[in-house]
Amino acid sequence: MGLRDLLRQRLRLPVIGSPLFIISVPDLVVAQCTSGIVGSMPSLNARPAEQLDEWLAEIRERLDAHDAAHPDRPSAPFAINLIVHRSNDRLEHDLALCAKHRVPLVITSLGARPDVNEAVHAYGGYVLHDVINQTFARKAVEKGADGLVLVAAGAGGHAGSISPFALVQETRAWFDGAIALSGAIATGRAILAAQVMGADVAYIGSAFIATEEARAAEGYKAMIVEGAAGDIVYSDLFTGVMGNYLRPSIRNAGLDPDDLPRPDPSSVNFSANRSKPWKDIWGSGQGIGAIGAVQPAAELIARLRAEYEAAKETVRAV
Repeated sequence: MGLRDLLRQRLRLPVIGSPLFIISVPDLVVAQCTSGIVGSMPSLNARPAEQLDEWLAEIRERLDAHDAAHPDRPSAPFAINLIVHRSNDRLEHDLALCAKHRVPLVITSLGARPDVNEAVHAYGGYVLHDVINQTFARKAVEKGADGLVLVAAGAGGHAGSISPFALVQETRAWFDGAIALSGAIATGRAILAAQVMGADVAYIGSAFIATEEARAAEGYKAMIVEGAAGDIVYSDLFTGVMGNYLRPSIRNAGLDPDDLPRPDPSSVNFSANRSKPWKDIWGSGQGIGAIGAVQPAAELIARLRAEYEAAKETVRAV
């Protein structure tokens, strides 16, 4: 079974819940998977590093228990996000644990390495690599990625600046593998639109910040619920990589969101012991105007599924 077949056959809604730094934890991953979408989390959310082994075992155990109790609606596969940037001193450790627990999907970010892809393929897993343009997309596929996460304009956290229409169109001109599309997707109608454009699945992150299972501060969740596209600021100040952030959180940190300085290029650091001077600057995508309340992840996914099915009926009637 190829990656596209896996996504088509194992998902009840064509969605990957994107890995949310600090926020995604086993409770959220399990809630997503048992509701029929890919649940994911960054490996770096497990601290200390030894906790990742425990978390992967917990996710496997809980999903196996769900599948045994509900053979008619088995869980979707889960994914772990690995930061491949040279500053991540945990990469080899975390990759070894992905192999130990046979993590079905690995999402790689900030670099593409053939040895990482080969290690995942060796135990039967698949690799999705996130990219913001065609240069990175082609390099990722050349180095062995099975699929691509196209991070378009409007996505939360680290994000690109290219329209999703252009990004999918140009990628599909040469790539026939699995594509996940990220960028301001927070409704069932938007999920269908992503597929119509040529993506296999939608890649949704910010909407899941405002869920009960998410490990986010209550103020963060409230800001998501209260926010809209105009509340998002695009900057590379906070990590050294361009990304989208909530304007009120920037203001609360004593900064002018309309006059942010440029960072020192040497500030890009994804090591396990890095300092977090901007820990209260909160990432978000532009789609949060569709989020009206904090709710369990299963309820959010049920809403998305209902909207998705309604959107399909609307399109058929056109």
